[in-house]
Amino acid sequence: MIRLAEAEKRFHRGTADERAALDGVSLDLATGEFAVVIGSNGAGKSTLLNVIAGSEPLDAGTIEIDGTDVTRWPQHRRARLVARVMQDPRLGTLPALTVEENLALADMRAAGASFASALTRSRRARYAEALAPFGLGLEARLGARAAALSGGQRQVLALAMAVIAAPRVLLLDEHCAALDPKTAELVMAATLHAIAAGGLTTLMVTHNMQHAIRYGDRLLMMDGGRVLLDVAREEKARLTVDALVERFHLADDKMLLA
Repeated sequence: MIRLAEAEKRFHRGTADERAALDGVSLDLATGEFAVVIGSNGAGKSTLLNVIAGSEPLDAGTIEIDGTDVTRWPQHRRARLVARVMQDPRLGTLPALTVEENLALADMRAAGASFASALTRSRRARYAEALAPFGLGLEARLGARAAALSGGQRQVLALAMAVIAAPRVLLLDEHCAALDPKTAELVMAATLHAIAAGGLTTLMVTHNMQHAIRYGDRLLMMDGGRVLLDVAREEKARLTVDALVERFHLADDKMLLA
């Protein structure tokens, strides 16, 4: 479903200062696979999501989604295949619009239709039905402005907007990091529902080690623009946070010696 081959992305800070955000990353994710990505700040995690979404072009290498080479596709063209939820709930929703208007905007943008024709009775019913399984009562608040929602409700709205048009890929960029632990668990439950319901191939960046071990089919650990560890579900389920940190340091030492 997602295939990166020798993906490179470098950022130039000056004439002699060049940093490799992605340093020859090759990665294959099967359809419906859910991979969690961890690593220190500057490891390349968000850059990985950016190049898949198309908001950053690759300097070298290729990206395929569902068997199609999208390396040179601009972000707006990839938007029908790739959806993204950011860390800040305010980035994924428009505060002055209501819940149903935000969903309609996402729905129509994907379909290439006008917003004015979006809020039909059938669409309102579909939006309520789509929100109900998330368990935060948003289906009863379709007319509420996004600015009036709690952080968790607004992030679930952003998630619903991301998946309303049935993308193939879901990118989650620390989407629970700004939430308190209880709300983060609610949003993760909503996330798991959305992934399962849509059969979405998913990459989730997180700094939460418990979430990294608990969720997903694979665990990818990045540092210096490379994937240092790629741990499958069975092995990941046996990990503890301490063991994970120890494995990271061992892998990091090996990279420095290489």
